[in-house]
Amino acid sequence: MAFGAEELRVLRRALALALHPSPASAEDVQDCLRLAEAVNEAAREGARLRAFLLADLARYRAALPGTAAGYLTLLEEALGAGYRPQPDDHAALRALRGNPVAATLLTRCHALGEQDVRTRLAVRTVPASRTGASTGTGVAGTRIRLTALPGGLAAGAPARARAGAEDPGKKPAEKPAEKPAPQPVRPKDRPIPTPGEVFPPRRKPPAPPADPPRQLAAG
Repeated sequence: MAFGAEELRVLRRALALALHPSPASAEDVQDCLRLAEAVNEAAREGARLRAFLLADLARYRAALPGTAAGYLTLLEEALGAGYRPQPDDHAALRALRGNPVAATLLTRCHALGEQDVRTRLAVRTVPASRTGASTGTGVAGTRIRLTALPGGLAAGAPARARAGAEDPGKKPAEKPAEKPAPQPVRPKDRPIPTPGEVFPPRRKPPAPPADPPRQLAAG
């Protein structure tokens, strides 16, 4: 993004007002508002151009190796615009290593990848080293205050048992012996019945009535 002479004048005036607050004229205010709108529009246009460039780069990469020349040109332009190569770009450049331009871009992509890794490691290491130096240790965040977990002590335990647990010199109070649970009342044991009571003797059937005497008729 480049500024013209008039835009630089407005920017210089805006910086002077920011460093040394003083009443600004209506003309200065209008100039600053126009400059801010122009900068916003340029940023939006740059984002659109970047999106188009990355879309073209993806299409050319998908059509390799027939589009090697256009792909290498677009990749070099994207790297100049702040693009960070993806794993697909590294694979494509390794496949085109016979091309001198591809070999140069592959070396450049490797250097950018190593730079990104160093930056991420520095961001992660610097705050930890500062914290360790302030606490006298080399590792940050390793000391964690321990707190009691819920449920560690019985809900119904008396306060004296808790005090005895905290003070090792005192013996914990003995718990009273638990009373046995009352047994259910059972009916008195009945005597075991005899076989005769269980199986009574069968009664004999009554004898049939005797036939009445017959009288013989006389000769």
